[in-house]
Amino acid sequence: MSALEMRAQSPSSTSLADLLERVLDKGIVIAGDVQVNLLDIELLTLKLRVLNPEVQVEEYNAHLSEENADAVVAGASIVVDCSDSFETRYLVNDACCAQGVPLVSGAVLGFSGQVMTIVPGRSACYRCAFETPPPRGSVPSCRDAGVLGAMAGVVGSVQALEALKLLAGVGRPLLDRILHIDGLTMEQTLVATERRDGCPACARVPAAPQSV
Repeated sequence: MSALEMRAQSPSSTSLADLLERVLDKGIVIAGDVQVNLLDIELLTLKLRVLNPEVQVEEYNAHLSEENADAVVAGASIVVDCSDSFETRYLVNDACCAQGVPLVSGAVLGFSGQVMTIVPGRSACYRCAFETPPPRGSVPSCRDAGVLGAMAGVVGSVQALEALKLLAGVGRPLLDRILHIDGLTMEQTLVATERRDGCPACARVPAAPQSV
């Protein structure tokens, strides 16, 4: 997995013209589904900057691991996790709890999705809700079950809204609640959860201020 941390700071020093020149220099062809000669992390960075030249993007072209997770998360205002593996979700959760960084976790499989917002020290974390990963093979993988792009868009939009609410300090984020979305029926279910005594990820995290 290539981890990418985005921070809304000062405008990017790279102009759109520079990006387009970079594309031409690399001989990149981006047309529909055709993408040539560009690493995934570079392609994502390019797309983000083309969509919004004002955003500053920091690339982390590395596989997320126990050794580097804390360093990737450290200093972030919020983390939005869109990973497709249980291993990565637990790594991100543990790192955010260790660093005291709010987390919006989302998952999609087929026509279903879920979103959970976490403020370490204030609400249940991912390990509180799901103590251990499911046994390998017991849950279909994204590769096996597929991910519907439209469903990923719905879940991603909810995650973006949750992140904005946390950053702005408005509304009621999905703390101690898991939102399940059924794309086939459009039914939405809220499942209550709570901090778990003895949770290895967040039990020792000091209480966060209620304004967060």
